[in-house]
Amino acid sequence: MTKPRYLIYLHGFNSSPQSLKAQQVHDFLTENQPQINLIIPELAVNAHEALSQIKQIVDNIKSQHQTANIGFVGSSMGGFLATKCSEFYNTKAVLINPAVAPYRLIKHLIGEHTNPYSGKSFSVTEQDGEELAKLHFDNIASPNNFWVLLQEGDETLDYRDALALYQGSRITLEPLGDHGFVGFNRFLHAIVEFLFEN
Repeated sequence: MTKPRYLIYLHGFNSSPQSLKAQQVHDFLTENQPQINLIIPELAVNAHEALSQIKQIVDNIKSQHQTANIGFVGSSMGGFLATKCSEFYNTKAVLINPAVAPYRLIKHLIGEHTNPYSGKSFSVTEQDGEELAKLHFDNIASPNNFWVLLQEGDETLDYRDALALYQGSRITLEPLGDHGFVGFNRFLHAIVEFLFEN
């Protein structure tokens, strides 16, 4: 019997399940791989809360289907969270312009924000940075579990940080592009193959 397959998509900071890449994943799976269960949680801004959300989802899946095949796709901050969860559960993950040391960015983000999708307001504090610093990691235990998609034109993050951290992982580095990763949908078929190949 085929193991049930779950793809968990993790959006970035101040993003949403309604984001372009999340919807591209949804549309691709609906049309091409309807047997894969897609979960796109609306993640808490606080990283600890977001990790708790994700682990609850995975634990719920495993309580129903112990042998379920679970893969992560994470963009930016979602890439950081996907890395933490992939290492914890020993599952595969595809990371799109992932945040490597997000605690370093907090000082630029402290203050009030409005989510462009939901219209909800929230604030980022120094404490958020301190909590992120506690989650920081300097190396990857299972580099073979990761495929990292990077574009040199990323205006938010330095792609070289990810190149250094994910040594030994599968890496696709493209010139130009931007933080959203131009042309992401070109990779969807290959992403599904990477996550769920036997």
